Amino acid sequence: MTATPAWTVGDLTVHRVDEILLPPATGPWLLPDATPDVVTGQDWLRPGFADEAGVLRLASHSFAFTAGGLRILVDTGIGNGKERANPAWHDLDTDYLRRLTDAGFPPDSVDLVVLTHLHADHVGWNTRKENGTWVPTFPHARYLTSRTERDFWAGYAMDAARAQMFRDSVIPVEEAGLLDLVDVPAEGVEVAPGVRLVPTPGHTPGHVAVELTSRGRTALITGDCVHHPVQLAHPAIGACVDIDPEQSEATRRALLASLATTDTLVLGTHFAPPTAGHVVPHEHTYRLAPVPTGTH
Repeated sequence: MTATPAWTVGDLTVHRVDEILLPPATGPWLLPDATPDVVTGQDWLRPGFADEAGVLRLASHSFAFTAGGLRILVDTGIGNGKERANPAWHDLDTDYLRRLTDAGFPPDSVDLVVLTHLHADHVGWNTRKENGTWVPTFPHARYLTSRTERDFWAGYAMDAARAQMFRDSVIPVEEAGLLDLVDVPAEGVEVAPGVRLVPTPGHTPGHVAVELTSRGRTALITGDCVHHPVQLAHPAIGACVDIDPEQSEATRRALLASLATTDTLVLGTHFAPPTAGHVVPHEHTYRLAPVPTGTH
């Protein structure tokens, strides 16, 4: 047994590597349509996913597991010491790397880093500062993201904050020759045994979710196609930073419909503890039925 929260999916053990719980102001900013009335109308969200006043709980974490002999990390959080416009992300000093190491994944041992998309709170630990320079945190890993994703940002008129994020967390990985761009067809693409990237566009054009399969069991790491379980009950609720809100909603509705008829374990990249569960029908839409750590 390990102190790191983890779930079993067939032969895989998926560890949640915590960075920080996000402040209460995150919910109203990120999901403005998830008003207190909307949130308190879903009793099942409490106490884990929302408080009694209808304030959403959100978190930043990664998922780490071994598949096909490869030690894999999905998304790298916000990072330490990064200059960010969002005060909740600015100049953090967390124990993330110690937690990652305690989970059995010291940085030098990681073989593959999968980036669901290129937003600041998903790429931050791509790099760490050494002698005043941002260098890859995982020097022996290949970093993967969708080719559509990288190509989109290459042609995007970035504001200063986003340009800073690319300078400190994406470009150093590219310059080190460690970033691989993956073509992701509609049916998805396998990037390691039992690990498949699934296109889930809308939040960003090249956004992917990550599907894990082992011994007939399946899990799905959401990235940001779903930010919070309240969106299961109200799939029309989108994030203020969705590039294409209509596409994001359509993706979310299709994904939830496909999951509700299965026992797929859903692992939310921003879901506060209990973090994981099954999508089940509820009042004409869905809810998340939590699954305790150590089980699936």
